[in-house]
Amino acid sequence: MSAVASQQAPQRVRMWFDPTCPWAWMTSRWLGEVAETRGFDVDWQVMSLAVLNEGRDLPEAYAARMPRSMRLTRLVTAARAAGGDAVVKPLYDALGERIHHQKRDDDDALIAEALAEVGLDASLVEETDAHDIALRTSHQTAIDLVGDDVGTPVVAVDDVAFFGPVVSPAPKGADALALFDGIVAAASIDGFFELKRTRTRGPRFDVAPEEAA
Repeated sequence: MSAVASQQAPQRVRMWFDPTCPWAWMTSRWLGEVAETRGFDVDWQVMSLAVLNEGRDLPEAYAARMPRSMRLTRLVTAARAAGGDAVVKPLYDALGERIHHQKRDDDDALIAEALAEVGLDASLVEETDAHDIALRTSHQTAIDLVGDDVGTPVVAVDDVAFFGPVVSPAPKGADALALFDGIVAAASIDGFFELKRTRTRGPRFDVAPEEAA
């Protein structure tokens, strides 16, 4: 077993996501692989791009995406209330497959299919603000950890939290583990705030890293 594969598992790992965000989806695929290899669970939480961008002057095309963000983050929050924490990741997976891989925009239909796949009540397809306090509380928890000059996803590993990573495609195998260890190590340094380079590709799903160059 390699050194990166044998690292001690963290005590608590959380990831905040918006189901509409392709970058969060990529990160979730990476983090899921690391969690499976290292033998830890991820606490999947919701943050909302619609809530994050309230009151901001957004480009028209981006602003048009905010109602979908609100609907789907409300959906996941309502699903948690109905079915508990255990339904969150399966529902996210079912939604993400349809949204990001199949590139569907027929939200009523894809939500109904995702609910059925996970075994949740079909009535959840109807948008409701009944759980907005829980949604906003979850969102604010992420913001309190990393500040509001971020987007989704936010990841917290024990006491270390950060925005991202923004990756395309999602690293696999030893690369996935090396990225996890490197990011956690960097973010754990007091005074470390940002490491960035220009994106040269959009989200690429189910592509091996060696094929992405």
